[in-house]
Amino acid sequence: MRVSSQQRRDRLMRRHCLAPESTAPSPQASASSIVALHATDPATVYLSVLARCPEASLADVSSALYEDVTLVKMIGMRRTMFVVPTEFAPIMHSAAGVEIAARLRRRLVKQLSTTPTDPPLGTDIESWLADVEDGAEKALLARGPAFASELSEDEPRLRTALLPTTNKAWDVKQNITSHVLTLLGAEGRLVRGRPGGSWVSRMHRWVPSRQIWPEGMPHVDQDVARTRLAQAWLRAFGPASVDDLRWWTGWSQGTVRRVVAELDVIDVELDGLDGIMLADDTEPEEPLAPAAALLPALDSTPMGWKHRDFFLGNHGQQLFDRNGNIGPTVWWHGRIVGGWGMRGPEIVWRLLEDVGVEGETAVTSAAERLQERLEGTPVTPTFRTPLERDLSA
Repeated sequence: MRVSSQQRRDRLMRRHCLAPESTAPSPQASASSIVALHATDPATVYLSVLARCPEASLADVSSALYEDVTLVKMIGMRRTMFVVPTEFAPIMHSAAGVEIAARLRRRLVKQLSTTPTDPPLGTDIESWLADVEDGAEKALLARGPAFASELSEDEPRLRTALLPTTNKAWDVKQNITSHVLTLLGAEGRLVRGRPGGSWVSRMHRWVPSRQIWPEGMPHVDQDVARTRLAQAWLRAFGPASVDDLRWWTGWSQGTVRRVVAELDVIDVELDGLDGIMLADDTEPEEPLAPAAALLPALDSTPMGWKHRDFFLGNHGQQLFDRNGNIGPTVWWHGRIVGGWGMRGPEIVWRLLEDVGVEGETAVTSAAERLQERLEGTPVTPTFRTPLERDLSA
């Protein structure tokens, strides 16, 4: 079976709630449409929802995250921060977070065992670390949502410092507070809560998972969770190559092979690339009318595949940084055709190819709508890309 690039683009726009006929009714539905919202940059979460849910405001996204808690922020695939629907969080945690947490624990134990500390520690590092983690979690349960600095007052051992061992400028004294809290987050015992400032703030409070799940993060068998995660990704991003799935999940090649073997998939041809798609999801997409969209830096749609030629074309050099992070993008009819940035509260954009009068008019309207919904807040991506820097200068 062959699936053309245009069919994939139509599917992308419809499944990812970027077409006028298939927008999301809520922030939660926006996240579900792409499995998870990329959240390394706090602003991405809000902008990704606004792109998919025309009725949502910035306040609606905050409510979903911190009041209704229909969305939760946590470490997921590739040790990346994501926002997922709360009911899906245990799936992502078991499928990706548990393995990441094990790696983080081994790394921290090794650091504490081989690096001088202040104060000095004993020989049973693993037991000491487990006790510190329990102390931090108990302190958070007693205090309620708190910043890392507040938790380190309640559990002073969080201030234990790793001392420099060289004269290198980068080798400086650092306490273990963030290491321990990140580990607790990866283990599903804590989640990231309301920021300390506005919706673009990078400072956050920590919240005990038991505030969301009274019995703690629900357990899901890892094999079951991985199968469900891959199935959700294929339904949203497929058809795609197995290599795409491996890149997106961060799993080993052996793990991906085992998971794919458990799925009911068929082989497909993707304009020169071998791919797979779910066997119950092979109906051709109905053609879509051309539509424009402005997606933020690190949005989950352009970051969802390793092989992006079918929607990216030759624009990668201007739209990605050197580490593979995408900047803000302009879309037309399922393809990236330009980029955008902000000069203060004003959105500015540039097309990298000709999209005709209809396309330019649609992009102009999309930019005007988004600018109004940002309520005067300027947004600067964490990872700057060549075109975004140029536009924002």
